[in-house]
Parts: sequence; structure tokens; C-alpha cells
Amino acid sequence: MRTWAPKGQTPVLEFNFNWKLLSAIAGITFWNFYFQLFPKTIRSAQVVEFLGHLKRHVRGPLLVVWDRLPAHRSRVVREWIGEQGGWIHTEYLPSYAPELNPVE
Repeated sequence: MRTWAPKGQTPVLEFNFNWKLLSAIAGITFWNFYFQLFPKTIRSAQVVEFLGHLKRHVRGPLLVVWDRLPAHRSRVVREWIGEQGGWIHTEYLPSYAPELNPVE
């Protein structure tokens, strides 16, 4: 997504959502910011879906550094990553470290 603002001013996105719960999953590379919004809680299926999107858009191997959300550590996600032939390597942040998580 691209936004526009006067030079020197941060662009502001304003949305009016009708959802009671909106969850976001995101990733950062040196070149891009990738994200996906979900109307409910992020679970294993949404993590696999997002990783699949990353696989289509990011060339080469991918290092995923993420927090310890249960969906990140689930059997479904671990099995899907294992099926990718070494394309994805994962590392976990310490238990509570939002200052180390650039997405947060």
C-alpha cells in the first residue's frame, strides 16, 4: 500500500472499521513491509496463509523472527515450514520484548 502526504509530514491512514476484532500479521524486509488483516483472531491457518504470501513475494531463503504467539509455535505451522525444504528458518524473540519487535 502506498500513501501520500506533504513533504516532511507523516501520512495518516484513517479507516472506520465495523469489526469488533481486527488482527494484523506483518513482516518487514530491507525493501518492503508486508501485512495482512484478518477480521478475527490470528490462528495457525492465518499464519500459514501469510507465510505462503511471503513465499510468493520474497526471493530466496527467509528468516522469520517472531514472538511466541501460540499460533507461531503450533504443530500445523511447524509442519508447513518443514515442508518448505529449508526455505524458512525461524527464531523466537524473548518472552516479552516488544521493543525488539519492529512490527509492534
